[in-house]
Amino acid sequence: MDQLDCVVIGAGVVGLAVARALALQGREVMVLEAADAIGTGTSSRNSEVIHAGIYYPQGSLKASLCVAGKEQLYAYCDQRGIGHSRCGKLIVATSEAQVAQLQVIINKAAANGVHDLVLLTREQARTLEPQLECVAAVHSPSTGIVDSHALMLALQGDLENAGGLVVLNTPLAQAERAQSAIILIAEDGTELEAKTVVNAAGLHAQALARRFAGLPAHCVPPSHYAKGNYFTLSGRSPFSRLIYPVPEAAGLGVHLTIDLGGQAKFGPDVQWVSSPDDLVVDPARGDAFYAEVRKYWPALQDGTLIPGYAGLRPKIQAPDEPAKDFLIQGPAEHGVPGLVNLFGIESPGLTSSLAIGDYVSRLL
Repeated sequence: MDQLDCVVIGAGVVGLAVARALALQGREVMVLEAADAIGTGTSSRNSEVIHAGIYYPQGSLKASLCVAGKEQLYAYCDQRGIGHSRCGKLIVATSEAQVAQLQVIINKAAANGVHDLVLLTREQARTLEPQLECVAAVHSPSTGIVDSHALMLALQGDLENAGGLVVLNTPLAQAERAQSAIILIAEDGTELEAKTVVNAAGLHAQALARRFAGLPAHCVPPSHYAKGNYFTLSGRSPFSRLIYPVPEAAGLGVHLTIDLGGQAKFGPDVQWVSSPDDLVVDPARGDAFYAEVRKYWPALQDGTLIPGYAGLRPKIQAPDEPAKDFLIQGPAEHGVPGLVNLFGIESPGLTSSLAIGDYVSRLL
C-alpha cells in the first residue's frame, strides 16, 4: 500500500488551491479526481465572477475569505498572466421599494472591510451604462471576472512544480481509519494510506464523507442542490460592467455577466433539484428571464436569449432555510485525526479559493 503525507480529494478550483497551499509548505501532496479532467464540476459551471465580499454576514467565513481571497486572486492573476478584468459591477434597484436595500448592502459591505462602494442616482448609473434602467444603483469597482480554467491550470502547475501530483479517473469507494492515518480505497480497489486527507469533493463532499468509517454521522450536513441556469445573449453585450439586481433569498438574482471575450450571459436563476447530475437547461425557463432582465434592460428583444449551460450550488441548507456559511470542518469538530471536510463551498468559493487554501493549511 502506498503511503502519502497529504491527499486532497477533488480537483476543482478549491481542491487545487488547497493542494497548492499544502505543497508550498513542503508537504507531499496528491490530488485524487474522479473525472477525467480538472475542474469539470462547479468550477467550470459558474459566472467566473471575482466577488468583492459585499453580501455575506459580518464575521462569516464567506465574508472574510472572499475579501482576502479577492486581493490574493487579483495579485495572483497579475503575477501569472491569467486572464481577468476588474470591470466592476452595478447593483440596481428597479423600484423605489428597493432603494433602501442599497444602503443596507453598502453598510454590510463596509462591515466586511469593503469600503469602495458608491451609491449612484439613476442619472449617474446611466452615465456609466446608457442602456440601464433603474431607480438607483450601487457601483462596486473591485468586482471582476476571471478565466477560471486558466486559473486552475496555474494552480495545478504550482502544485506540480512543488512536487505534487494530480491523479484523474480515480473515484473513491470508501475510507477507513488506521493507526495515525486514513486509508483511502478507490473504486478499482487501489488503497492509499495518508496522514492528512482533505475532502474537497464539492457537490459530492457529503456523499463521500458518509463513506468515511469513524466519522460521526451528525457531522455530515444534508445535501441540497440549487441549480442555476444560464442563457447567452445573441449579439453584442449592451453593458461593459456586470449588472446585478438587488439580491434574492437563495441567489443574487438573474444578473448579467460578461466573459473576457465580451460575450454576455444572463443567470443563474434558482431551481432546486434532487440530483447533482441535473445539468440540462430547459429552454422554457428562458421565458421568465425576459421579464426579470427587462426590469433593468427594457430593450431586450424577444428571441435573443439562447440556452447556455447550468451549474449547481452545493447547498447545505434546504430551500426554506436561511443561507448558511462555508463549513470547513477539522478534527476538533469531528474527532477524526488528519481529516478536513469542506462542505457547502458555493459562491464565493472561486473568489475565496486561495484564501481557503491558506485557511485549510493553517488548520492542519
